[in-house]
Order: sequence, then C-alpha cells, then structure tokens
Amino acid sequence: MNQLDQLKQFTTVVADTGDFASLKQFAPRDATTNPSLIFKAAQMTEYQFIVDKAVADNQAKAGGELLARVMDDLTILFGLEILKIVPGRVSTEVDANLSFDAEALIAKGRHFISLYEKNGIARERILIKIASTWEGIRAAEVLQREGISCNLTLLFSLPQAVACAEAKVKLISPFVGRIMDWYKAKEKKDFAPAEDPGVVSVQEIYSYYKKFGHATEVMGASFRNVVEIQELAGCDLLTISPNLLTELQKSEAPLPRKLSPERARQSKIEKLPLDEKKFRWLFNENAMATEKTAEGIRLFNADAQKLAQFVAGKL
Repeated sequence: MNQLDQLKQFTTVVADTGDFASLKQFAPRDATTNPSLIFKAAQMTEYQFIVDKAVADNQAKAGGELLARVMDDLTILFGLEILKIVPGRVSTEVDANLSFDAEALIAKGRHFISLYEKNGIARERILIKIASTWEGIRAAEVLQREGISCNLTLLFSLPQAVACAEAKVKLISPFVGRIMDWYKAKEKKDFAPAEDPGVVSVQEIYSYYKKFGHATEVMGASFRNVVEIQELAGCDLLTISPNLLTELQKSEAPLPRKLSPERARQSKIEKLPLDEKKFRWLFNENAMATEKTAEGIRLFNADAQKLAQFVAGKL
C-alpha cells in the first residue's frame, strides 16, 4: 500500500482544499476550507458557476446588504459542492473579523447551519470553524450545547487546547507548520523530525486529551512537509494539502503508527487547571502562540476582504 492508504488505516484523512478535483482524487473522509482556499478556488474558471449562482440568487432577493448575503451564500455553496464528494463532514469558517465577538460568532454559526439545513444538509455533517480565541471558545461552547459542532482553528498552544476540551468542542485544529516556521525564524536553525516544535506541540495536546479522557478530536493541520505528517501518524485526524497528499500517494515506504491512545495514557503530562485569567496569562506568556494566532486571524481576514472585492466586481 502507498503511505496515504497506510495512514488512512489509523488516522482520518481530511483534504485541506476547496478544489473539487483534488477531493475526488484523494477520497478523504472530510474536507476543510478557509477564506484563503475559497478565494483561490473562486478565481478558477471551473468554479465560476458557484460564484455566479451566489450572485444571481441574491440579486433577486430584497433586504439586507447584498455583498454580505452573497459572501455567506458563496461559503455555503462551496461547502455543498464539497459534501457531494466527501462522505463525512466539511468545516466552514466564520468571518475572521468576528474572532473577538462571542455573540456575533454564535449568530454566524447559527446562520450557517440554517443555510445548510435549508439545502437539506444535516448539521452532523458540518463543523463551524472558529479561531481559538477566548471569545471563540466561549462561542463554540454555546453552539455545541445547541448541537452545532465546531472546529477550533488557529490553535498553537496547550492552554488553547485545554480550554477547547473543557468547552466540549467537537474538534480542534492545532497547527504544525506555522509553529515550526516561528521557531525556525527565531532560533535560526532546522529541526530534526522528532524535535519539530509543531509536531511536539500536537503530540503534547494528543497525549493530554487521551490521558484525561477528553472526547474532543485532534486534527493536526498546516503541514510544511511529509515528515511532519509521518511523525503524527495515528493522530485522530490530519488535514493535508493536495501536494502533500500526492507525495504520500507516491511513496510505498512503511508508515509506522507514532501516536496511540494507549501510549498517550502512559505519558507523564500533568493536568492544567484553567479559568479565563489563567488562560489569558498563559497565552500571553507564549509569544509564539500569541503572534501566530493574531497573524492567522489577520491573514484570513485579508483574504476574506480580497474575496469580497472579487465578488463585488461581479455585482
């Protein structure tokens, strides 16, 4: 078997793309999108029908801001097309500029679910994707109680992960490559695969969850190379870009399982007591997590604004 097929034996593979051709090629169970991926896909000729539909449907309606309605519908329409291909779930990201407004995040999550349900999609197939700010985690806690599953993204530290688990979030997306990027730039050196700071961070989170019985799923994200994926083989889920999926598919080298609940439960990691003050302090003390979370929110918002300008040109 190739390495992708081997990986699928003990890890759920998720495609990190908005490109339908890639989804068909790699047959992942789930898929995840973000403003950057949708902006990229929306500019591709083969997906203009989705943009045109979002525009046409909303120009025929009255009330509300036209551009905002089109943007929401465009997000959902991409999700609907993806759900025709993958058998599992799609993660749909809320507006990055709402990341510090819990009430607005809750309202947008409910709105997205209502749009999916109007199109005949059960909420069990949707993950509302929210940045792992304190406000984002509180919003997810409310949505989870309403049966709306959430994917907490832009997660770079154990305190963020612990807060998500205690809020009973369905799934988290701890980033690997962006952590490594930060330490590589800071320390001016490369890291051996087993010492990759991003890999080590996800291993720590996975061990914590399994040791203390948290049901929240861990989905490693933001990979820079295949080696990072190999080091996290056995993680609950991994969301992988098409170019790295291709590399895995081309290799038939053995892919041993590195993470397992049994090994995690034997780890010496200690429980982390957490409230809002402790969360904010520990997050503040972690320069990497603070900088990368803020940067990620800015970048997603910038791409959302580019997508809005692209759509506005068609109105």
